[in-house]
Amino acid sequence: MASKTVYSNFNPIRLLAQSNPPTQEHKATARSHAHKRLSTRYGPWAVVTGASSGIGREIALQLAKAGLNLVLVARSQQVLEEMAADFATRFSIETQVLAIDLAQETAIGRVEAETDDLDVGLLVAAAGFGTSGPFLNTSLDQELDMLNVNCRALVGHCLYFGQRFAKRGRGGIVLMSSIVGFQGLPNAAHYAATKAYVHTLAEALNVELAPQGVDVLASAPGPTNSGFADRADMRMGATLKPTDVAQGTLDALGRRAVVLPGLLSKFLTYALIPLPRSARVRIMGRIMHGMTKHQHTEQQLHLNKQ
Repeated sequence: MASKTVYSNFNPIRLLAQSNPPTQEHKATARSHAHKRLSTRYGPWAVVTGASSGIGREIALQLAKAGLNLVLVARSQQVLEEMAADFATRFSIETQVLAIDLAQETAIGRVEAETDDLDVGLLVAAAGFGTSGPFLNTSLDQELDMLNVNCRALVGHCLYFGQRFAKRGRGGIVLMSSIVGFQGLPNAAHYAATKAYVHTLAEALNVELAPQGVDVLASAPGPTNSGFADRADMRMGATLKPTDVAQGTLDALGRRAVVLPGLLSKFLTYALIPLPRSARVRIMGRIMHGMTKHQHTEQQLHLNKQ
């Protein structure tokens, strides 16, 4: 009779618990390999929009640590110059500052002109902002500015740098999507629509540009403590750290088409997947209503005074 092995005492949870966690030395080695991959695959220059704060700033920092030279794009000249000086001193890289408002129609051309003579291998389009509250209470000028920054400037940069990367046979494009782009979002309707645009564009370009050596990634984080909520007039609860979002994003570049950086992003997304799209819209709408509840209260107080 053939012998049979019984695995009744096998406990994978216990096995994992008994395994040795990675040491600081192992972590440092892994990070060194990750930095080398970024510099080899996507160097020598990277363009980061929205570089002055939040996720964009953290991605710029990680790229500087990897030794990539940086073109830092945002509205704040002083903040960018301070970052550039700090990165040049700490990491011995070259930097260039472009203080540009990407909502302006001339912004795309200025970025192209200022980077034309640089060997750029990576575009990180992290610039963006959101609006919140009832759609009918919004300002058209503000909504159009958001559309210009989140979509118009982004597609212009994708086209320009995508063509350059395809010609050189390698490169990378990181587009900052969001989990709110996976369905409609009442009380942030237009913002969610811009992120849906970004997400589907990234998914398509990932397939189109891969044969030409260009990696395209859609990074879709959940709520992040990045200063975004202040400008959008939201009150967030649990949030991700920009550092974790930046690290998860860069680690996924060249390895997949979409990344949900951080456990919170994954939890909020996967928890809703089994539900019909209409149900997801309503649930997300209730969540957003909670984040913008103060706006409704303030509006009601204003109406009561009239």
